[in-house]
Amino acid sequence: MSTIKTRAFDVANYLTCDEDITEYLRQVLEDGDPVLLGAALGDIARARGMSQLARDTGLSRESLYKSLSGERAPNSDTLFKVIKALGFQLTLAPAAPDASPH
Repeated sequence: MSTIKTRAFDVANYLTCDEDITEYLRQVLEDGDPVLLGAALGDIARARGMSQLARDTGLSRESLYKSLSGERAPNSDTLFKVIKALGFQLTLAPAAPDASPH
């Protein structure tokens, strides 16, 4: 019997265009979880190249891997540097009214 080799799923392998990356970030931001946002930014950074992100942000690769691991929420300074270096900007819009009665 032959053995099938598999590897763990890594979303970074599927973030191949700006549209996919933007939609991925949009979905993560809707969840409102800063740890998940850090992990998603880490996925995008790995898809695009962590070394380049380190150069663009002025942060070390090790610091970026740790901050964007999904194990903890990155600090706001790191988040803003990474978001800008990845070519994104945050914008705000009014939240949709809550449909549940108060």
